[in-house]
Amino acid sequence: MDFSTNPMAMYASTQAGNATANSLEDKINRDLSNSSDEELMEVCKDFQSYFIEQVLKQVEKTVKFDSEENTYASQMVDYFKDTAIQEISEQITEQEGGSFAQMMYEQMKRNYDI
Repeated sequence: MDFSTNPMAMYASTQAGNATANSLEDKINRDLSNSSDEELMEVCKDFQSYFIEQVLKQVEKTVKFDSEENTYASQMVDYFKDTAIQEISEQITEQEGGSFAQMMYEQMKRNYDI
């Protein structure tokens, strides 16, 4: 993907990534010692979803696209790609049952007496 031909896609990608990371960072930096089990599990699921999102973005970078067309459709794909990846990550987390999130949750409860 050549961002020099589509600055809006680059801006949208950067803003979407920053918003997700900032939201997760805000949740993690909170004092979780008084959180309910549901709130703690939700933070763990959010982290798992963010982790999967980052993995998918790295996988996407390895895929070669032969099309060098600068069509409206390709611009829209570039523009909404990060949002789609975030949604897919959340769906994977929910469908998979959050086993990674469950392991983090149990470790936080054990190690931090939360």
